[in-house]
Amino acid sequence: MQYPLASTTWNEAEYAAIDRVLKSGMFSMGKEVAEFERQFSDWVGTRYAVMVNSGSSANLAMIAALMFRKENGIKRGDEVIVPAVSWSTTYYPLQQYGLKVKFVDIDRKTLNFDLSQLEQAVTDKTRVILAVNLLGNPNDFSQINKIIGEKNILLLEDNCESLGAVFDGKQAGTYGLMGTFSSFFSHHIATMEGGLVVTDDEELYHILLSVRAHGWTRNLPKHNLVCGEKSDDPFEESFRFVLPGYNLRPLEMSGAVGQEQMKKLTGMINERRKNADHFAKLFGNHPWLSIQQEIGASSWFGFSLLLSEDAPISRAALMQKLMTEKIDVRPIVAGNFAKNEVLKWFDYSIYADLRNAEYIDQYGFFVGNHHYSLVDQINYLHEIIGS
Repeated sequence: MQYPLASTTWNEAEYAAIDRVLKSGMFSMGKEVAEFERQFSDWVGTRYAVMVNSGSSANLAMIAALMFRKENGIKRGDEVIVPAVSWSTTYYPLQQYGLKVKFVDIDRKTLNFDLSQLEQAVTDKTRVILAVNLLGNPNDFSQINKIIGEKNILLLEDNCESLGAVFDGKQAGTYGLMGTFSSFFSHHIATMEGGLVVTDDEELYHILLSVRAHGWTRNLPKHNLVCGEKSDDPFEESFRFVLPGYNLRPLEMSGAVGQEQMKKLTGMINERRKNADHFAKLFGNHPWLSIQQEIGASSWFGFSLLLSEDAPISRAALMQKLMTEKIDVRPIVAGNFAKNEVLKWFDYSIYADLRNAEYIDQYGFFVGNHHYSLVDQINYLHEIIGS
């Protein structure tokens, strides 16, 4: 591709890290994962980080942890408000745990929550607001927290596309009670497959440790907030199950690679922001295309473009043109997720209408961003699209 969607961020350091693990003979989750978790929590500024095998698993573990919280958790039938534009596995754990999903429209400019719609959608039945920071762009958490106010509503974040995004001096993914991240190949850091849940809440941290690995006690500290106190007998604790968990454990290789990626993370995000500056200069005032409006400091996962209704070319024709010119393009995440047949399995409602989500679904697309200069590729994109 002349302009690919994603590219590797690895060099010899990541391969050396894998080789170190291979030579150790210890491949399942262990000290390499633990060290990556420590480094990651330090970088984002939380007390705890729990690595799992994908960002999707991170969302699953996050919802599970709230279900098993002793006080002020959630239960089946509780209402969760979500934006109508996100990835499928933002929503699936909500269905799998029997929660009522309420879809709210997004803002056409920012691609995040339409805050006026969100405020109107909140009722005394709302238990959770799950904010999705789309394509690197943090939500306006000042306004969201005003909407929540003194209500007993828990804020969660799906930050899988927005590692390094900052709002009001604080990392996106750390505004909620928990936040999730992805370290899949096309994301800001890549650990082959991988994801993380971060939190400052010790009980949720302990629940996550148990849920991640079979629901057993083996990975819990002796004194913990799940089962209280563990026996000193390792044989007795080997197969003691206290929560209905999963096997979401990552590999040691992913933890080792993650440590090398953390060394590069700040520099890679800075390059993404430089690319975004150039992209905005070329496309910010385009006559029939609009770009994502930044909230706070985006980490620019990719660059979205929306055709105007009177554009001189259809989206289908433009996509064909770009693909012919070897420019990789995708829909804006999953578009309007509420249109999908899978919703027949959901207990859900739609607040008002989803006109902006539907517009993005019909007229939007995005191209990739990378950790190196894309001046030539962005210029090429601009040349092919024209004005």
